[in-house]
Amino acid sequence: MRWWPEPTAGEVVWCHFPDHIQPKPKPRPALILAVKEDDAGGIFVTVAYGTSQKTNRLYGGEFRITKAEHPAAYASAGLSHDTKFDLKNAVELPFHEDWFSVPPHAPHGQNPKLGTLHPSMVKAAAAAFAATQND
Repeated sequence: MRWWPEPTAGEVVWCHFPDHIQPKPKPRPALILAVKEDDAGGIFVTVAYGTSQKTNRLYGGEFRITKAEHPAAYASAGLSHDTKFDLKNAVELPFHEDWFSVPPHAPHGQNPKLGTLHPSMVKAAAAAFAATQND
């Protein structure tokens, strides 16, 4: 099994986010919230679900990056469509090819990285995270 170079929190990656229906669902952007290493040296990441569906409507725990509203953040994240991230829908996954793959345009070489969360989005991401703590 191939492990990728170690990622960092705040990276946007190409993830086969679990959907409990398909063994390897379609890949989508996901935001890395946390990174940890196990005793065997395996890297695990906590990722938040990203979707380009219904980006005009936000719920608690969500924030969006759009080309029109946030052009620098959109470019920094490496997105192809307006995307919202749902921090209430986050899972921990091993950072390897079972759950991650190289995106079609491979902006950072042969690894799953699409881009990085732009500093201008930190406040929105923090507010979304705070909303997840109110449940």
